[in-house]
Order: sequence, then structure tokens, then C-alpha cells
Amino acid sequence: MRITSKGQVTIPQDIRETMGFWPHTEVEFVLEDGRVHVRKPSDSDSRGSRLVQRLRGKGRVGMTTDQILALTRSDAP
Repeated sequence: MRITSKGQVTIPQDIRETMGFWPHTEVEFVLEDGRVHVRKPSDSDSRGSRLVQRLRGKGRVGMTTDQILALTRSDAP
């Protein structure tokens, strides 16, 4: 495996899948005993948390929670 002129390297697919390195996953490089380790930062949010944060406040139903619950509990079509 070679490092590109831009300092990039491709992580093999099986390793990305095993480690959960999906597109836009934050990673950090750690130097320990002359070796470089790639890992997810311990303080990073999960992919699901980032999605929820991005969608929070976007829904515009125009109904209260009680009105929505009444609809889901009614027998009306």
C-alpha cells in the first residue's frame, strides 16, 4: 500500500467494515512505540447521534403531541 502525494491511503474494505469506518467517520492517528494506530476518537458521537442532531428541529407537523397520539389511537381511517 502506498501513500499518495496528498498523504492519503486507502483503508481496505474488510477492515473499514469490521471497524465501522463508514463515510464521514472521524478517525484519529495515535503514535505508540514507533507504530501508528488508526482509531475512532473516544469522544466522537456515533453515526446515529450525528444523524439525530442534523434532523433535530426539522419536522414541521403543525400538530401537538396529544393530537398525534389521538390519531394513532383512533379507529378512524
